[in-house]
Amino acid sequence: MLLARWALDCAERVLGLFEAAAPHDDRPRRALEAGRDWVRTGQFSMSTIRRASLDAHAAAKDVKANPPAAHAAHACGQAVATAHVAQHAYGGAYYALKAIAALDHEDAVGRVGSEMRWQLRRLPPHLRDEIMGRIVVEKRRGGLFISIGKDAGF
Repeated sequence: MLLARWALDCAERVLGLFEAAAPHDDRPRRALEAGRDWVRTGQFSMSTIRRASLDAHAAAKDVKANPPAAHAAHACGQAVATAHVAQHAYGGAYYALKAIAALDHEDAVGRVGSEMRWQLRRLPPHLRDEIMGRIVVEKRRGGLFISIGKDAGF
């Protein structure tokens, strides 16, 4: 549940980007609420978690012309899906970073670096290297490229 709480926190930090673009669409927020309910009670219905995740991803598709908003909605969909598979927690953090990077290419390096430090501080010390070591940020000609390193153990 530690990873789920962390992923939900990461996604919640960028949720406002989606809500500013689609103020009447509460699907990503409902996904976070479903995830928080699971973390709080330790109980969930797979169909509820799956629906919440898929709805958040559908909301992302509805705002795909606004990359920060779309990434923020994907972050919510991934974070709630941590109830299904723990590796989805990476997606909550990854899409939150992508949302921030998509805001402004001028200061993307600084803002993404700051967010990564926030994410790192929220993880228990024994998980920091494993989790944050998989999130890769590279500066390229077109801006920042963010990925998740996956290997046989992922």
